[in-house]
Amino acid sequence: MKKRVTLTFPQRTIQMPVTYRLAKDFNVASNIIRAQVAPNQVGKLVVELQGDIDEIDAAVEWMRSQHIQVSLASREIVIDEETCVDCGLCTGVCPTTALTLEPETFKLQFERSRCVVCEQCISTCPVQAIATTF
Repeated sequence: MKKRVTLTFPQRTIQMPVTYRLAKDFNVASNIIRAQVAPNQVGKLVVELQGDIDEIDAAVEWMRSQHIQVSLASREIVIDEETCVDCGLCTGVCPTTALTLEPETFKLQFERSRCVVCEQCISTCPVQAIATTF
C-alpha cells in the first residue's frame, strides 16, 4: 500500500533520521517528493510511504509520538484548461512526469494517477492555470 503524507518537523526534531527509522524499525519505504529543511527552522517533507498498512499506521503513530505533525495528503492538482496556454513549463518541474506535452499537438496532458501533489507545477505556471483542491 502507498500513502502520501506531509511531515512537519518542529525545530528540535529536524536532525532526527526519520526515513532511516521508518525503513529499519517499521519496514516502510519512503520516497521523498519534496523537502524544505533548514537548521533551526521548522522543516517540511512530502513523502510517499510504501509498505504494509499496519506497518505504515504504526510508523505514522511513532512519528506523531516524536512530535512530528503528520497530515494525509488528500489534495489534488487541478488544471484550468481554458486558462492554460500549453507552454510546457510545468512539465520541466514535474518529478513524476504526470504533466507532459502531447508530441503531435503540443497540448498539455495530465495523468492524475502519477501525480504526487508536490505542488512544484503551481508556482511554475506563468498564467496561474494550476491549483490544488481538497
